[in-house]
Amino acid sequence: MSEFLVSLLGERLVNSEKAEVDVQSLGGKLSLVGLFFGCSLNAPCKQFNGSLCEFYSRFKKTSEHRDKLEIVFISSDQDQKHWQDFLQEMPWPALPFKDRHKKMKLWNKYKVTSIPSLVFVDAATGKVVCRNGLLVVRDDPKGLEFPWGPKPFAEVVAGPLLRNNRQTADSSSLEGHFVGVYFSAHWCPPCRSLTRVLVESYRTVKESGQKFEIVFVSADRSEESFKQYFSEMPWLAVPYSDEARRSRLNRLYGIQGIPTLILLDTDGHIITRQGRVEVLNDPECRLFPWHPRPVLELSESNAVQLHEGPCLVLFVDAEEEGELEPAKELIQPIAEKLMAKYKAKEEEMPLLFFVAGEDDMTDSLRDYTNLPEAAPLLTILDMSARAKYVRDVEEITPAVVEQFVSDFLAEKLKPDPI
Repeated sequence: MSEFLVSLLGERLVNSEKAEVDVQSLGGKLSLVGLFFGCSLNAPCKQFNGSLCEFYSRFKKTSEHRDKLEIVFISSDQDQKHWQDFLQEMPWPALPFKDRHKKMKLWNKYKVTSIPSLVFVDAATGKVVCRNGLLVVRDDPKGLEFPWGPKPFAEVVAGPLLRNNRQTADSSSLEGHFVGVYFSAHWCPPCRSLTRVLVESYRTVKESGQKFEIVFVSADRSEESFKQYFSEMPWLAVPYSDEARRSRLNRLYGIQGIPTLILLDTDGHIITRQGRVEVLNDPECRLFPWHPRPVLELSESNAVQLHEGPCLVLFVDAEEEGELEPAKELIQPIAEKLMAKYKAKEEEMPLLFFVAGEDDMTDSLRDYTNLPEAAPLLTILDMSARAKYVRDVEEITPAVVEQFVSDFLAEKLKPDPI
């Protein structure tokens, strides 16, 4: 276990007294690590740190599992003094300030898109146990539910669900259905825009004879807002008054922002966390239930995924529909092989694959990342790290792509700044 933690965190951490902490010494009983992603200049991070300190102190004093948990601070601070001052408030160790590369790897590996964020991971494997540790601290202040592992959807959602005609249905009615778990709120303009599209998609899928249901999990700020918003929806909802169940669903799927649409198969397993993108990209629902595709054509609706981790983008000279197919066919086998490998490991893909033609959005992306005008052009873009990797060769072959991907994953490539 300690060898894995060294590979994940490095050999040394530092504590509030500026002393080094040997990762190997964190303890043989350790089973869970909470990765606290934050920044000293962020007010919500400062506020959450206070709550986390209370939680941590109580857990270490009273829990029978006190030796099984450690927290590590992963900072995005740019100023070392600010970082050091913030660390003074923490009873747990932190990744060294200068270890920016390791920090960025952890941000990408665990798909952190907002702060503060607390991700609980298995100390022996690094697999995510709970994405939304903020809710753990709020909802389980005494740590009684340790280690906060995922429970089956059917168990978490269990109970009565509402329809907008004031009738109720039991959650058992979802058995045998594809389910969309929809996290949304009326105060959020992108949510309202997606809801309008999703209503049509829902009706299209239902009319095709598919067993499909959506469960709305509200993030509205009042029951009145919830009722107003839910009146526009033809599907089910968790009662607004059942805050505990809404919170458990947020925790189960590690929701970091809205709107989010999670698609589940008929056994309650996740098909995709990118339901929003899929619905907007497939208004006729031809690809329902939207299993992940190895290679995507870059579009305005899925470009948001460029900010969720490293992405391979193959730029080609194509303006008309269908001209991107040869490029997709070239990289598809490599993407499929990587997808199968990480699915077998029950881990998320470390790299997404896109092909991009010639349009205004692609031109803007090239300008923003300062890429050469060449086509074809093979790149890996890591927006969160503001880094790019470019393979500018005369002919792009499967062997060239496979080697490029392999070298990137092995950290053999030198990045250029974006």
